[in-house]
Amino acid sequence: MPNIELVLPKMGESISEATIINWAVSEGDQVQQDETVLEVATDKVDSEVPAPVNGIIKEILVQPDEVVKVGQVLAIIEASSDQSVATTSSSDKKEEKQSPKKANVNPAKSVQKKQKISSSSNKSYTLNENQNTYFSPLIQQIAKDYHISFEELARIPATGHEGRLKKSDVFKYIEEGRPAQFAQPVPEQTGFQVPDLKLDKGKGEIVEMDRMRQMIADHMVYSKHTSPHVTAYVEADLTEMVNWRNANKKAFQEKYGERLTFTPLFVEAVAKAVKDFPMINVSVDGKNIIVKEDINIGMATALPSGNLIVPVVNNADKKSLQEIATNVNDLADKARNNKLKHDETSGSTFTISNVGTFGSLMGTPIINQPEVAILATGIIKKRAEVMEYEDGDKIEIRSMMYLSLSFDHRVVDGFLGGSFLRRVADYFENFDRPNY
Repeated sequence: MPNIELVLPKMGESISEATIINWAVSEGDQVQQDETVLEVATDKVDSEVPAPVNGIIKEILVQPDEVVKVGQVLAIIEASSDQSVATTSSSDKKEEKQSPKKANVNPAKSVQKKQKISSSSNKSYTLNENQNTYFSPLIQQIAKDYHISFEELARIPATGHEGRLKKSDVFKYIEEGRPAQFAQPVPEQTGFQVPDLKLDKGKGEIVEMDRMRQMIADHMVYSKHTSPHVTAYVEADLTEMVNWRNANKKAFQEKYGERLTFTPLFVEAVAKAVKDFPMINVSVDGKNIIVKEDINIGMATALPSGNLIVPVVNNADKKSLQEIATNVNDLADKARNNKLKHDETSGSTFTISNVGTFGSLMGTPIINQPEVAILATGIIKKRAEVMEYEDGDKIEIRSMMYLSLSFDHRVVDGFLGGSFLRRVADYFENFDRPNY
């Protein structure tokens, strides 16, 4: 009976590694083909890995909380003798041998190394140790992959030309367990040192962050370190949109079998505005700006756990309202049931965060990297407003909403950011669509 290697499958173009959550089986257990044997997690969603064959789990090679690469062997399965199994082709093995060897850094092992490093070693890593703070796009990408801030990069001893940080410097530092991760900067000129205030954090139940919450925290900190955030605000009168939805949501559901929430209306309007201002639909790569061909709108969505995820409506500018509503409802249902796939949470080029869902008047959202802007929609609130007409001013009850746009001031200036936000508000306000 042949032994079959269970490897971590490819789970999306941008996914290169995953964290083992837990095994559904133990060594010696009998498994059936396509039966779930373990759960893994990436920075986007959790996934199940099925057994490739019928057989017995002979050996488990990785344990929960370990980080593994795509293609890495996770376990050995002793296949049943009554089946033939397609193993890795020789061409694949040849390609694997010829491909450049990547640094195999296991964060789980790094943590163990970190624990062995004395606290005194942290003191040797200071911000003034690396004076050259130019970091190449490659170094920035590695920092993003391992959630290393620019401040921490500046503490890594550099061996490159003119004090530049090299790839080997970063990977050596990671292998050592990132000893300077929490080191305090010690500027030489002023002698000022960030004080350890010994703040009283209080007493109470200690709740450890789950894996996804840690990833969200790292992503948010990375975004604030990377992009100089500026936030602009406008107020929009959504009365016409609200009235149209109230009059048509029942007919829409009867005709298409889909709920008509405000989200599809927002996505449709934002996609139009993005098309009008393509420089909002970009990302930054070093000194280059990548103008995206597709308009993929992400929707920040709360999971049952309270964590946040961003499912994506791809090519939103090319879809009808019915198609967008179907897409939005499907993604929202999958999010609530933790069934989102990797390709449904990747590739967004602009994100909407509906903070009004939680009753917030407005918000100051953090940019979803590598995008350069994010829109927050507040609560729709009825209010008495002064309306101007040819025969005089009148006070009317209107449905008002605050919109806020956080944008990356490296590539989006105030004129572009303000103009784009105003255009979104105009599409919200000048809502004119036939009834169903």
